[in-house]
Amino acid sequence: MQPDLLSLEMTKGELRRLIGLDPEDVFRPSIMKNREKRLSLLINEIVVALALTPIIVGFIYAFIILPTIGSSILLGIILLTSVPIAVIVGRWFWRRFTCPRTLTILLDEVDKYHAVIKAIDIHDQLVTSGNTQSSIADREKVVAALQLIREDFVRALKTERILRDNKKLFTHNQELLANNLTNLQALQVSNQAGEYAQLLNQSLQIALDVQTEIRKLRKV
Repeated sequence: MQPDLLSLEMTKGELRRLIGLDPEDVFRPSIMKNREKRLSLLINEIVVALALTPIIVGFIYAFIILPTIGSSILLGIILLTSVPIAVIVGRWFWRRFTCPRTLTILLDEVDKYHAVIKAIDIHDQLVTSGNTQSSIADREKVVAALQLIREDFVRALKTERILRDNKKLFTHNQELLANNLTNLQALQVSNQAGEYAQLLNQSLQIALDVQTEIRKLRKV
């Protein structure tokens, strides 16, 4: 991947700093539609459940079962099989009902943003191998559009965190709600039917979706 595209990517570490949470801990229905992400989430939840099971089972057995019923291998086995399931289900419901909707939408838009970057990277590889032609000027305009969108993402995610942490928006943080949509709409590529024109249109749609969420934050 070329350096200008690498600079556009939003790493998990950066997202974690912006939102104050591990992005993997944010429940997003879109993840369940992706086979690889769904499998990764399931494996992570199983690992967490297995790690918590000995602690939970030990506590229940030592402080509830032994003092009331006494030693019971059967109850121990039941606990060892039921507690992991309860942990997974409990964490799933907790995530679903506690993760802010705006945050989940913005993170979904970040995924779309990264998909556009990946598409440009693939196109760059095709150009390098001689399988297609490319307009350098058009590529630069799409990259410029993505840079503006990246700035909007940073503002939107910072604003969402402020609202989530403080339950209200302070007046001196109003500048965080600005967006680059006007500048994005001014960008045009020479071939409106080409690959980069499609990528620019996708970028503009992402920008519009982010602006919609920013407007919702203004109303909070």
